Amino acid sequence: MKRRLLGRVAGLMAVVVLTYAALLTVLWWGQERLLFRPRPLPESHRFERGADVHEAWVEVPGARLHALHLRLRQPRGIVFFLHGNAGNLQSWFVDVEVYRRLNFDLYMLDYRGFGKSSGRIGSQAELEADVRAAWNSIAPRYAGKRRILHGHSLGSGLAAGLAAEVQPELTVLLSPYSSVADLAREHLPWVPPALLRYPLRSDLALARVRTPVLLIHGQRDTRIPPVHSHRLQAVQPAAELLLVPGASHGDIHRHPVYLDALAAALARR
Repeated sequence: MKRRLLGRVAGLMAVVVLTYAALLTVLWWGQERLLFRPRPLPESHRFERGADVHEAWVEVPGARLHALHLRLRQPRGIVFFLHGNAGNLQSWFVDVEVYRRLNFDLYMLDYRGFGKSSGRIGSQAELEADVRAAWNSIAPRYAGKRRILHGHSLGSGLAAGLAAEVQPELTVLLSPYSSVADLAREHLPWVPPALLRYPLRSDLALARVRTPVLLIHGQRDTRIPPVHSHRLQAVQPAAELLLVPGASHGDIHRHPVYLDALAAALARR
């Protein structure tokens, strides 16, 4: 009887181990589907954002990336905006009037597979290289002017990484995470950190940024809790941190407190 019971326990344990291994295998190969939720657009799609908004293309290995570029006559500088993990420019490129009023050009990129961009995201290194290529394609025209890197959610980690390289006049991180590894520990504690192919260590990148940083977080954000911004401020004590009362993850960009803080930061010299 005891031997039979031990056999059943061993069999159950084997099933649990095999199931866990299968889940980890799916996670390893399917991380892109978990992290990115692109919404493609036909190349014939037209954006109605005004005559001063132009479509732009960036050629990268294996893909052609699409961007929208607000170009004013005599802008004070450029805001290079890296958006979140879902949708496309149709839903992200919506606050154009804010930047017109502030007299800043706005450049926003769709990642591979998003909107009119071709290809599929295959690795963190590839994603970072795409962002760098887009930046290099427009940065020279703003030499001597204010260059602002602005990242929201997923884009905050990419903005932090690029900021560590180019040291812009200002880096704005909206609803940022200290790292995707930290997020995984909070939401998926059963996943070994070594399994993550997109760790996106914003904390390590931000520690290398020597220019002004503004962190903005919604106090009601449960997707990426405000503690992540506190962690980032701990590694970059000079960073300014603004917590927006009543704001959550998806609506923070509509709050006047955020818009006022952005306007004030862009107005600085």
